[in-house]
Amino acid sequence: MYGAILGDIIGSPFEFDRGDKTKDFKLFSRRSHFTDDSVMTLAVCEALLKVGQDAAVKEIEDAVISSMQSWGRRYPHAGYGGYFRRWLRACHPEPYNSFGNGSVMRVSAVGWLYDSLEKTRTVAKATANVTHNHPEGIKGAEATASAIFMARNGSSKEEIKKYIENEFHYDLDRTLDEIRPSYHMDETCQKTVPEAIIAFLEAKDFEDAIRNAVSLGGDTDTLGAITGSIAEAYYGIPETLISECRNRINEDMRDVVDAFYNHVKHHYGSQNTNQMIEKAINQYYVQNDKEGMILFMDTMLNAMKQGGELVVPYITKNSFLPKELSNLNVGDTLTLDQDVKLKIETVKDTKSKEWLGVFTSTEEMHKGSHGNVQMNQSILSILRLALDLEEINGIVINPFGKHMQLSKAMILLLIGIYEEHE
Repeated sequence: MYGAILGDIIGSPFEFDRGDKTKDFKLFSRRSHFTDDSVMTLAVCEALLKVGQDAAVKEIEDAVISSMQSWGRRYPHAGYGGYFRRWLRACHPEPYNSFGNGSVMRVSAVGWLYDSLEKTRTVAKATANVTHNHPEGIKGAEATASAIFMARNGSSKEEIKKYIENEFHYDLDRTLDEIRPSYHMDETCQKTVPEAIIAFLEAKDFEDAIRNAVSLGGDTDTLGAITGSIAEAYYGIPETLISECRNRINEDMRDVVDAFYNHVKHHYGSQNTNQMIEKAINQYYVQNDKEGMILFMDTMLNAMKQGGELVVPYITKNSFLPKELSNLNVGDTLTLDQDVKLKIETVKDTKSKEWLGVFTSTEEMHKGSHGNVQMNQSILSILRLALDLEEINGIVINPFGKHMQLSKAMILLLIGIYEEHE
């Protein structure tokens, strides 16, 4: 959600080829503002949250129509196209066979709210069908929602690219440098969606993805919204950009955004944040520089804000491990017939210094941990625990694979920034 809105805001000053087709531009200025892309993104999101995951297609379509008309009348000067402006005012709105990119710029919530790719595509089609019922309009919405769904569920860029090419037949083998010189204003799905996806595929982090999209020129706010929605699912978003976004939208918009993230956190929280942490660690191994570390720290802050959890292994001193302990979580209570003493597991580095080993998943823990009890604990509580343990130097995430060490100094920095923003 933030990704789509930020892409819209950042791209808005450069629409209609008003930029220099460069990645070197100021992210925000007085001319940076939300447009119809953000308004309709919020309208679709609010409708989907209202009807719930199990709603039938007709119920989804009716809710989307009602919500988009309501938000469109609330923000009548957001920059709508002529056909859509008339649709917003119609008493009995009907689809008008459009293959414009309006069906795509508003679809980002769909990629987050459903548990399967099949359902994601069905709902994406429904949100497009109320206006953009041309096959290309539907295809663009489905492709973008699919990319978001795959990105948030841990798919690699190669997997996302292959799926989109095979299912939707977009040409994603071009490079931005090849596209940029001859690319101009084009509001069709056919000339927007593949370019936006390529901007994501070539990016090294969220901000870079938006810069890629805007550097193409043309319909930069919509390109930014599409690219940003996929990049958020893959990379997460730095806290500074989230704050900037919230400052540039209105209170009613923030209410929908908050409801969306609360829903996502409740249903998918730890799974998504841990995948983002794994991706940030992988990216650091690729870059191995200051930018890679900044991306990782931003990802950790984002995960903390979303209430993310990590797996902490403990070792029981009893020879017999009660079955009830195998799925014990923090806050659970249990009555046992015997005393069970748990010892937190640590790992040693090459200099025999001890670190608290924590994991993004059970699979990562099983690569080398001897712990026979695992607990899911909030990232914030783990960081504070590490500070309290005098015998350790900090934490190491996924110590038996691609890992990341956080010294106590880094932990203090993270907690300080988190508490400042909270």
